[in-house]
Amino acid sequence: MSAESTPQQPAPRAVPLAEAALEIELLIRARYPLLAVLSWEEERVMTNLNVVSERLNKSLFEWSITRGLVRYRNALSPKTEGKKGTKDPVVVLREILDITEPAIVVLKDFDKFFKESAVRRGLRDLAQALRFTYVSVIILSPSFDIPPELEKDLTIVDFPLPTITELEDLLERIELEVRDASDFFITKEHDERHRLLEAALGLTLAEAENVFAKTLVKTGRLTPDEIPIIFSEKRQIVRKKGLLEYVDVKEKIDDIGGLDNLKHWLVERRLGFTDKARAFGLPAPKGLLMMGVQGCGKSLSAKAVAALYGMPLLRLDMGVIFNSYVGESESQIRQALRLSQSVSPCVLWIDEIDKGLAGLKGSGSADSGTTQRVFGTLVTWMQENTKPVFVVATANNISVLPPEVLRKGRFDEIFFIDLPNADARERIFAIHLNKIDRDAAQFDIKLLSELAEGFSGAEIEAAVIAGLFHALHQDRELETGDIVTAIRETFPLSNTMREEIKHIREWAKGRARNAST
Repeated sequence: MSAESTPQQPAPRAVPLAEAALEIELLIRARYPLLAVLSWEEERVMTNLNVVSERLNKSLFEWSITRGLVRYRNALSPKTEGKKGTKDPVVVLREILDITEPAIVVLKDFDKFFKESAVRRGLRDLAQALRFTYVSVIILSPSFDIPPELEKDLTIVDFPLPTITELEDLLERIELEVRDASDFFITKEHDERHRLLEAALGLTLAEAENVFAKTLVKTGRLTPDEIPIIFSEKRQIVRKKGLLEYVDVKEKIDDIGGLDNLKHWLVERRLGFTDKARAFGLPAPKGLLMMGVQGCGKSLSAKAVAALYGMPLLRLDMGVIFNSYVGESESQIRQALRLSQSVSPCVLWIDEIDKGLAGLKGSGSADSGTTQRVFGTLVTWMQENTKPVFVVATANNISVLPPEVLRKGRFDEIFFIDLPNADARERIFAIHLNKIDRDAAQFDIKLLSELAEGFSGAEIEAAVIAGLFHALHQDRELETGDIVTAIRETFPLSNTMREEIKHIREWAKGRARNAST
């Protein structure tokens, strides 16, 4: 851990092998000559490979463009220069051919040289020669663009981010390091530790160690109360990519007026992401689609879901995905979806999905099929994703979406959000009055609700704000009459878009579940 106050280094602990490391061990034993390992975590991968090499009684070598080919030493050992000339990628391939002892050779970022014909040819020659030896070569990089010539020789192994078991081991190591520091406290309670570790899922071991250290230095504690600090590390990951927006959530489910059926459904599935649900035989919830009248709480509900489930909220703007460059939109959607998985568990909010996929049927000629391909990538991912990413999609006009999006398996449920009824309007008025530090009991909420029939939640909020401006102008406290005046001066969407709302309601009958009682 990087906190300055940590005492002496503890005794080395046994490294629990990652699942991917066991797969690599199996492939090496089967004499696969060339492996391509995908990971950002060089130190973690090398630590695991060191254990594998010891289990297989093999030497472990590592290569980089800065040091050349050297025998592996752990991260705490001083670094040495490799054999002269081996910094050259072509030379090192010939050098590997001269290794006579059983060995594993790790080439770091070697994929950057794939475009050189001599390197491609050298790797193909190496793959053929190593089949009759006890030497295996691993190319380690965070991403790969494999040329056609090497597709049959390279076996790709994805080295996923740390599991909760590995994070637990990290937390135990940190506990050992700070065991003599009385000003640090790490919770011992099982459920609390599990929540803490779940929040750190999606971080690399180094990122998790950094944020645990940062939390201890900042607060002196590691408990569920510090989970927002861990989420801040995930915010950094999202911001670096620029494909998703990390949304800071302040709204709670109690801030939603009405929508009782929706709220009950969400609360009922809150335990769906826990080990208890898995043991009970339940899969993790996939998500929901909310459609309906504008300004009636779809966006607010998306934010409240993240608060209820204690997860970060990532917003996917379909407008950002569609790019003018051919082929880039498909790449953008794949990267955005992978990013959501990498920081999971999280809530992925696909805002106004209908606008992003509108005109899908005619997109083949209009945009060279880009919309069709983006749509295909999205629905396939929604069907096959196994990571704890809860998708919340919102739409104003669901009738433009193809049936593939609406069938079961993509979303767990589709909710229709209509204009609030009288009881919901009363609740919404009370919520917004309390937000501006006014006692709702001092206002005639029932009268306001009756006058605001046909108003959306957003229009009710706007009426309260308008009344507040009127009272400020009169240099007095807000009164019911100020809000009444604002209501009477408002032309709600239920009047200006009567036909569109009628069409949405007709479509929703028998196709979507009503969010309100």
